[in-house]
Amino acid sequence: MKLRIAVLPGDGVGPEVTREAVRVLRAVSDVNGYDFEFHEYLIGGAAYDAEGLPLPQRTLDGCLESDAVLLGAVGGPKYDFLPPELRSEAGLLSLRKALGVFANLRPAIAYEAVADCSPIRPEVLRGANILIVRELLGGVYFGRPRGRDEHGAYDTMRYSAQEIERVARIAFEQARLRRRHLTSVDKANVLETSRLWRQVVSDLAQEYPEVKLDHAYVDSFAMQLIASPSRFDVVVTENLFGDVLSDESAVLSGSLGMLGSASIGGKVGLFEPIHGSAPDIAGKNIANPMGAIASAAMLLRFAAGLQRDADDVEAAIGRVLEKGCVTADLRSEKRQTTLSTREVGDEVERALTDLLSQRLAYHAV
Repeated sequence: MKLRIAVLPGDGVGPEVTREAVRVLRAVSDVNGYDFEFHEYLIGGAAYDAEGLPLPQRTLDGCLESDAVLLGAVGGPKYDFLPPELRSEAGLLSLRKALGVFANLRPAIAYEAVADCSPIRPEVLRGANILIVRELLGGVYFGRPRGRDEHGAYDTMRYSAQEIERVARIAFEQARLRRRHLTSVDKANVLETSRLWRQVVSDLAQEYPEVKLDHAYVDSFAMQLIASPSRFDVVVTENLFGDVLSDESAVLSGSLGMLGSASIGGKVGLFEPIHGSAPDIAGKNIANPMGAIASAAMLLRFAAGLQRDADDVEAAIGRVLEKGCVTADLRSEKRQTTLSTREVGDEVERALTDLLSQRLAYHAV
C-alpha cells in the first residue's frame, strides 16, 4: 500500500494536533509495512505570512497531486483585518472547492469514559453515536450574489437538485452501513431551498427502502440533538445548518477537540478536526489531539480503503480514554490529572501499536 499524504498544519494549535495525527499514521505504516509519504505545505495565516496568500498555488498543486490531505486548523485574530479574499477561511473554502469535496462526514460519539464531561445527563447521553453528513460546496457559503450596499449586506442561499442528491446519496449509503436510519434536516416551512431539499431527499429514498427516512426542521432538531441524542443515526443537512449542528454535537463527546471529519466526493479527500485554531492555547502543548487522530482514522478508511486499520485507530482512542489519559479540556472531578498534547499522542501510539501487532500476530498463526 502506497499513499501520498499532503499535510497542512495551518495555524494556532493546528501544527500541534497534526503532528500527533501524523505519528499515528506513521505507526500504521511502519507496523504494516505500508509506504506512506508525507509532504508538508502552508495554508491559512501561515501561508499569508510567508507568501501573501491563504492558499498558495504550490499548496493547491501539492494537494491535487496527493491521495489525501490532512489539515490542522486555520485562522486567528491576527488575520481578521484582512480583506475577505485574503483571510484564512477563504483559503480553506477555496481548497474544498478545488478538491471538489462536497460531503463532510462528522461523527459524534458519546464515549462512556468521558461522559462526565458532557452537561447532558448520563442516562440521556448513553449510546449516542451520530454521523452528521454536511453538504460542503453549496448554500449560503458559496451563493452569489453577495455583498454590501448603502442599505446593508446580503448573501444568497442557493442549491441545485443535483447538489442535494449527491450528498443525500452518500448519507443514505452511510446509513445503510450503520443502523439504517437517516434524518434529513431542513427549514422547509420557510426556505425555498429547503423545500427543494426535502423533495429531492424524499424522491431518492425510494432507492433505499431498507433505510428509514425522517425529516426534521433545524430548530426542532437542534433541541432534540441534546434532549434525545441516542434516537439519531445518520443526519444529512445543508452547509450552514451542518456547520452549526456538528459543533453542537461536540457536547455529546465532551469537547470540540474530540471530533474529526472527512470531506469526500471529489478528486482528493480532505481530513481535519472540526475545531478551530484556538490561538489562546497555541504553543502550550495542551490542545486535544483526538479530533486530529480521529480524522487520520477516517483518512485510512475513506482515502486508502484500510478499514481494519481505521478501526484499530478508533479502538486505540477508546482505550486511551478508558485509561483516563486526556488533555485539559476533558478534566473533571474524577480526572484531576491531565496530559499534554504530546503525551496523549504517545498513549494513542502505544495502544495502536499493540492492537496492530496483535492483529498481525493472529493472522500469522
